Amino acid sequence: MTNSYHPVEQSKRTAIVDILRGWAILGVAIGNYSGLPHINLPQETKNSMLSEILSNFDQFFFSGKSWTLLTILFGYGFAILINNVAAKGKNPVTFFSWRMILLFGLAFINCIFWFGDILKDYAFLGLVLLFFYKCSAKTLSIICTVLILIIPFLMAYIKGFNFERIDIISNPEYLKLYHSGNWLDFFKFNLLASYYQQIVSPGYAIIAHIVMLACMLFGVLLQKLDFFNRLNEKKKLLKYVLIISLIIAVIIGIVFFFAIENKVGFLKFFHPYYWLILSTMVFIATGICLLYENGKLKTIFKYFSAGGKMTLTNYISQNILVAFIFSGIGLNIENSFPYWFYFLLAVSVFIIQLFISKWWLSKYNYGPIEWLWRCASYRELFPFKKQKQNTFISETNAEAAE
Repeated sequence: MTNSYHPVEQSKRTAIVDILRGWAILGVAIGNYSGLPHINLPQETKNSMLSEILSNFDQFFFSGKSWTLLTILFGYGFAILINNVAAKGKNPVTFFSWRMILLFGLAFINCIFWFGDILKDYAFLGLVLLFFYKCSAKTLSIICTVLILIIPFLMAYIKGFNFERIDIISNPEYLKLYHSGNWLDFFKFNLLASYYQQIVSPGYAIIAHIVMLACMLFGVLLQKLDFFNRLNEKKKLLKYVLIISLIIAVIIGIVFFFAIENKVGFLKFFHPYYWLILSTMVFIATGICLLYENGKLKTIFKYFSAGGKMTLTNYISQNILVAFIFSGIGLNIENSFPYWFYFLLAVSVFIIQLFISKWWLSKYNYGPIEWLWRCASYRELFPFKKQKQNTFISETNAEAAE
């Protein structure tokens, strides 16, 4: 059956969206790799000045900001894809539900290699988004505002229960599975860790999902406003947002640090952690948008754009690579290295991925996993290799949800 979705020229993609995806996937790699020392028994490691600098850099620019930015872009891509499918006379609910079922399948594969998978959350919340895709920009603004406002109160309330959490990743019995060298044991460890660390952990299952939903809905709102295609006319607004978001992030950061250090009582009722994350993320994303619109860092942005076009392939390959370096099915490296090793390893892997992505996309229309997901979604084989005379991609700007 032919679905009549024709390839469009690559130039019609919104470059800044791919660039932001590229930046976000760098942060995800750093967050995942720098968390690797925790998959072991606690061990004293004296950090050097370099480790301290890189750790602080990670905390400000990447930690929590990357997955929230990526989640906004998922919502943005969702909205354009839904509109595109509806414009073709197809049922967007049926189409996107099937697409999310496929994403659950990819999430399961990713989960068996890496317990910190976020694709399962995107697949679940992608289905939830279907209840909101017809909402107006005004309604979406109200919903997003309400969700963001209640997050600190809800987070403090959930933390107040002190739920007992089964710590799989530092439990000697479970760590035997991770380091055994047996593939089934390794898969079992990751699935158990995914279940206990995320699925049944209230802090993640409730709070993180509300944050994700708010981010996705904000992404849908940005699409309805055609925001990323109108950056040039919104430079003044971007500058205001840049300054205001920085001021908010600094104020919240100082207050939050003081409150944590002094165990201030209001944290039992109001925990502004995600406000700090979101304000900082907006500051960073806005700064990238301004740099792009002002014609800065063109060469770097070209590589980030290539990496962003292959977000799904790069994300899953990063996690599979982790398995072969650190677990028992691979080199079985322990957690004895200083922080800078894991940080620089993540950056090195990402840089290599950028070069591979740029080379790959010069020959092929999509990343390999993006191509499989798209073909399965539309139930149609799309051209994989680029034609010599006409360079097409079958993934439109409207379909750039990966």
